[in-house]
Amino acid sequence: MGLGAGEQMKNFWRQNGAWIGFFVLGVVLTIWTGGDFLSPRNLTNLLRQATLNGILAAGMTMVILTGGIDLSIGSVVALCGILVGLSQVMWGHSLEVSILIALAAGTGLGLINGLLISTLRLAPFVITLGMMVIARGLALIFSGGSSISPMSEGLNNLASGYFSEVITWVLLGVVLLFFLRHLWQQRSQFWNSLFPLIALGIFSYSFFTYRGFPYLALFLLAIVVVTWVLLNKTVLGRGIYALGSNEKAAYWAGVPIQKVKIAVYTLMGLYAGLAAFLLTGRLNGADPNAGQLYELDAIAAVVIGGVSLKGGSGSVLGSLIGALMMATLNNGMDLLGVSSFYQMVLKGLIIILAVSLDRNQREA
Repeated sequence: MGLGAGEQMKNFWRQNGAWIGFFVLGVVLTIWTGGDFLSPRNLTNLLRQATLNGILAAGMTMVILTGGIDLSIGSVVALCGILVGLSQVMWGHSLEVSILIALAAGTGLGLINGLLISTLRLAPFVITLGMMVIARGLALIFSGGSSISPMSEGLNNLASGYFSEVITWVLLGVVLLFFLRHLWQQRSQFWNSLFPLIALGIFSYSFFTYRGFPYLALFLLAIVVVTWVLLNKTVLGRGIYALGSNEKAAYWAGVPIQKVKIAVYTLMGLYAGLAAFLLTGRLNGADPNAGQLYELDAIAAVVIGGVSLKGGSGSVLGSLIGALMMATLNNGMDLLGVSSFYQMVLKGLIIILAVSLDRNQREA
């Protein structure tokens, strides 16, 4: 039996509300900035700005889908960044070794979070809040409270470079083919694919008009694809959704609760390590105070993207849209010269609004 018109409209807004908000915000900012927002250079920089939050939001998606939370990722990014700085400047390691150190440190800290949460059975809020303070303190201790710079040319290029026009064509062609395949499989829901197709066209035009496909965007694309596969094509993904929907039911259904929790927090730490070395390369330095409020940006992106804070519902693609919206807000306010103090207030209001909408949708 088909859905009524009201239910169809509700589903449409649930699946496309974030995209509609993104485009409306883009139109408003284009008008306010006299067209500067829509310039190819700015749109390319917008995607680069969304990369770090997008990577962290992908990890936070898995965490929140289990009904958990991770407040430590900003501090973990700072600590891993300091380790990259020490590896590059003080210890003389190669780029590859520095990257491995960041990934290993982030993974280790995430593993500790997961082990403590699953074995002590304390609220994730408490454990990750403690890790937030510990990691920030270690970052300050290891760095002596000072920034470390400069980074190697290889790391700077990795975080700031662009692919050639030929490789840009190839990458965007692969993305387009994947998207068209998905569109064909979901052809009965064409309107749900229209907005992503428009966004892909706009960003593609910007890449070719400006300097090409950014290296940073490839990392974001890879993380989103990997996370989507984990959530939709693996046993772990089914366990994550089951755990977030009903932990007791998941337990009696044979889902390894502790292993799933350990896995998602470990992956969250890995993603934070990845974001750390990209941030360090982009800033050409490691700062122990970096990453502040990154956890709130990631949570906001996830909730804006339609992931329920109670767990069990949502997708990483929605979180990607949320990350783009957060980057659009930051980018637009910077173009308009809005003070960072006011930006913080606006972000807080957005988080409250997003959580309120999430609760209303669940109660509807």
